[in-house]
Amino acid sequence: MKKILVSKKKGKYYSKDIMMLEPKNMKPLANPRSMDIINLISKEPMYPAEIAKKLRIYPQKVYYYINQLKKIGVVEVKKEKYINGANAKFYGLKCNAFGTEIENNDKEISELRIMDGKMINFFKPIIKGHNFNGRIVVGAPTSHGPFNSFARDGHYSAYLGLFLGQFVRLPKNFVVSLDIDTKSEKMYKDNMIVIGGPGVNVISYDLNKKLPYFFNIQSSKYGFLMGGIVSKKTREVYNNETIGIIQKIKNPWNAKSSIIYIAGMKAIGTKACILGITRFYKNILKTYENQDEWGVLLKGFDKDGDGKIDFVEVIEN
Repeated sequence: MKKILVSKKKGKYYSKDIMMLEPKNMKPLANPRSMDIINLISKEPMYPAEIAKKLRIYPQKVYYYINQLKKIGVVEVKKEKYINGANAKFYGLKCNAFGTEIENNDKEISELRIMDGKMINFFKPIIKGHNFNGRIVVGAPTSHGPFNSFARDGHYSAYLGLFLGQFVRLPKNFVVSLDIDTKSEKMYKDNMIVIGGPGVNVISYDLNKKLPYFFNIQSSKYGFLMGGIVSKKTREVYNNETIGIIQKIKNPWNAKSSIIYIAGMKAIGTKACILGITRFYKNILKTYENQDEWGVLLKGFDKDGDGKIDFVEVIEN
């Protein structure tokens, strides 16, 4: 009977088939010569004379061990071929792992991937283990807020959701909400991932001046003017439309909660940030060391020249 053997290496899970044997059939596997043969034919099927030559033992010995392994169902004939006028049988393994088991000791495991160590710390406490413990807040697509504007970057949360779905179970409650609903229903005390800048997201607007990187935003007859992203550390101002920020801060409305803030100068800058935290997170989170307040400013690039952002680079952190 075959089962699946699961192992964990460097934070990822791997599986392979394992053939379960009766304890009485395990004895041939304890012989060092049998294991030498198994290791050889695990790489590719071989015929006994070839095995004998590689192991420098008599062919009769090889036939003996092969027959023992055939009896317990470990090896089988994979192909036959005429060599030097004789029919040679090439033996290979039926499975890549063998063992016996004690019943009633099964443990439940998750089919989900394990996050990279930096990501585990960065997404705490929004993600606990395999559970999503917060909400994703996007700007409303209708006119709203102090500038009577509408968001054009909320749909990028779908890509983030697909990414996080590798690591977390589907929450029982619907965890995506519009900024106006989050504010009116006073859900802003939760852990949050806030997407979109202060011109199009009222939660972002309320957070803006509390961030390590903030938007210099002003009212105008056209709604609002974006005067760039300002670094509190260097006081430098960044204006490129593909510029964006990824930040983590303590929730100012609830010290027990945290906020991850993802926004760009324009919608394309927000897209660059989403790509940064999903596809280039190892570089993006390189300097993150469990800080309560942390931020990185990045820029999106169109590497393949198709007119779409496909790469990001850290500008300041």
